[in-house]
Amino acid sequence: MMTGRHTMEQHRHTVEGTDPGLFVEVHEPATDAGLRPVLLIHGFSSSTKLNWVDSGWITTLQDAGRRVITVDLPGHGRSHSPEDLDSYTPSRIRADLLQIVTDAGARPLRDGDPSTGLDVIGYSLGSRLAWEFGATQPDLVHRIVLGGPSSADPLAAFDLVAAQRHLADGTPIEDASTAGLLKMAQMLPSNNLFAMLSLIEAIKGEPFDPAEAAPHMPLLLVAGEKDERAATMPELASIAGKRGGMVETLVIPGRTHTNVITSRAFKEAAVEFLGV
Repeated sequence: MMTGRHTMEQHRHTVEGTDPGLFVEVHEPATDAGLRPVLLIHGFSSSTKLNWVDSGWITTLQDAGRRVITVDLPGHGRSHSPEDLDSYTPSRIRADLLQIVTDAGARPLRDGDPSTGLDVIGYSLGSRLAWEFGATQPDLVHRIVLGGPSSADPLAAFDLVAAQRHLADGTPIEDASTAGLLKMAQMLPSNNLFAMLSLIEAIKGEPFDPAEAAPHMPLLLVAGEKDERAATMPELASIAGKRGGMVETLVIPGRTHTNVITSRAFKEAAVEFLGV
């Protein structure tokens, strides 16, 4: 929600017709630039508020005249935490996203009409989802911005058994990546740990293979200079480039995977890239 930003309350509304368990909002600009809406997809163990509101993304996009669609992923933020594993699979999430943007008024791309189509910005796990969403929705998605992208999904390597054992009796987790991800999930009181682990299990069932289905539309890939995952960003760029798409990359000096999202340079580059 727009806590502390009461002046923008009049420019926000929820969407009718979408899954009532998913918290969806449409953020209207004060002055509409006449361009297609922008869908924002946050990262693992985050939320619309943490990734997009607190870091100033929604304000920046609204100031550029863009209509913004946000959703909290299942088990995150203000969305519900379903008990069935299927709700957390990337394919189901992509289907939910398609329903959400359709309900919010996004229409298939039409030549000569810049209000048609959809731009997508994803961050971390959201980048993986945005990549696949673009690959499966070529008639809808116009351009994509991927923040903190990786050609491999760290959630797929998560040691579920070790995490469950640790939560049950405190047994130390040997794998540093697993321990770090679990700690991140535990830091937010709003996070449902059952939902976090369900999401990881579902992702393991549908591992990320960027070469299997790559988006053809223009891409902007952005990573922090100190992002441990940035080493694989050129691989993603190469995969997309071989499919004939236009690919731009940007490395933000001094930034990590955690704090590149707050970079003004990142926001400005995204606004410019999507403003066509």
